[in-house]
Amino acid sequence: MASQDWMSKDFYAVLGVAKDADAATIKKAYRTLAKKYHPDRNPDDAAAAEKFKEIGEAYAVLSDEKDRQQYDAIRAMAGGGPRFTSGGAGGGAGFEDIFSSMFGGGGGNVRFSTSGGGASQADYEDILRMFGGAQGGAFGGGRSRGPFGFGGFQSQPEPAKGPDVLTNATLSFRQAVAGDEVELRADGKTMRVRIPAGVHHGQKIRLRGKGRPGMNGGPNGDMVVTVSVESHPVYSIDGANLRMDLPVTLKEAALGATVEVPLLDGGSSKVKIKGGTQSGTVLRLRGKGIKTAKTTGDLLVTVEVAVPRKLSKDAKAALESFDAAMGDTDPRQTLREEAGK
Repeated sequence: MASQDWMSKDFYAVLGVAKDADAATIKKAYRTLAKKYHPDRNPDDAAAAEKFKEIGEAYAVLSDEKDRQQYDAIRAMAGGGPRFTSGGAGGGAGFEDIFSSMFGGGGGNVRFSTSGGGASQADYEDILRMFGGAQGGAFGGGRSRGPFGFGGFQSQPEPAKGPDVLTNATLSFRQAVAGDEVELRADGKTMRVRIPAGVHHGQKIRLRGKGRPGMNGGPNGDMVVTVSVESHPVYSIDGANLRMDLPVTLKEAALGATVEVPLLDGGSSKVKIKGGTQSGTVLRLRGKGIKTAKTTGDLLVTVEVAVPRKLSKDAKAALESFDAAMGDTDPRQTLREEAGK
């Protein structure tokens, strides 16, 4: 979606936040909605998939300070915000009045009116930048630059960076870990781009120079890709590390053992469980995580003592004997002591 489409998109409404919401509020709203409408939770639901895409687009803009500032300026200009008005009598005027003033046919100087919504100086600068950029502020000051070369503008137009293009990419878990070349469609065009290894769900990737052409010799805009990563039944991504849960038996945890751990690449590695290991203990397999251009992560294994759902009579009797052999041992004694502090 290109920036000119922002006039018809209310990203604040999509995320259900106020227009003055801070970054933390926007992020929290995005996470809640993304979790609700994620394709994994709504398989074969086209409406949920479209909603998930809209949420990603809204968050991509509102979470970026520069993009959000430009979006607010464009939306304000589209309706209810700062408007262009003639210097003479009368109310608001459209773009035709601005141009007629430039060419000497509109009477007074062009100025801004904020009667509709109190825009900031930054908003004005963003709006002026759409017409070629201005360092001085107002059109009629004779110091700003524009694309026309007369009517108060300097003869040399100022180069301006082209608009950014926003799009989304959904990757399988293995694609996100290893990186892959994917086909993206944005701004009416299809292109293949390389997604680096180790991207995570919700991450934005900025591809320099892949946006719309610059103006007056300025650089091309960028393509901003919001990444969605499909979940995996065993592994999850934590930076450059992979995480997984490793079930062990009560005997293995109590007496110690060496167990085999499956790896994402199809191989396996052995890890030593020390006697007395508790559930929640994290073991680190170095170098078994994600390989990026800068580093290689680890595989973080969280030990979980597996409790049998069904026991035979002999197993029950053995546990009763074990409990009797433990005597008056109370695993919650320390808990009670600490709770009383």
